[in-house]
Amino acid sequence: MSSSARRELHLPDEAATARLGARIAQALRKGEAVCLSGPLGAGKSTLARALIRALTTPDQDAPSPTFTLVQFYEGRGLNLAHFDLYRLSSAEEAYEIGLDEALDDGAAVIEWPERLEGALPPDRLDVTLTPESGPGGETRRARLTPHGAWIGRGLEVGS
Repeated sequence: MSSSARRELHLPDEAATARLGARIAQALRKGEAVCLSGPLGAGKSTLARALIRALTTPDQDAPSPTFTLVQFYEGRGLNLAHFDLYRLSSAEEAYEIGLDEALDDGAAVIEWPERLEGALPPDRLDVTLTPESGPGGETRRARLTPHGAWIGRGLEVGS
């Protein structure tokens, strides 16, 4: 991504989704967020898990924080918090469970960022995943939209 424009990617399988997560991890910096949107089953947790493992270890246990709401990880050079906001009812609740602190101490991956109701972190990469049916089964489309510090940042990903 070399401009502020959105970028659309075709992800033919789960491995491609995981590769995208690893590439995003390489570009992620302290104080930034990656916001993952899409319907249930779109691949948000797959992408988040790959991003987490790219920053920690390849065998890092990275459960979805659906019930715990947030999981914290010590990465190599960058601490990371993984938030699942699906069960929250207001933006304030996300900040009550440590979103500000997570961004002060490292970076955040946020599933269901729609729950933040206009209170999204300014320096973020929005990733919207959409399931599609195609030859050979279920595929995904990823739309990447940079904001703040992400604008103009190179992100080498396949299409």
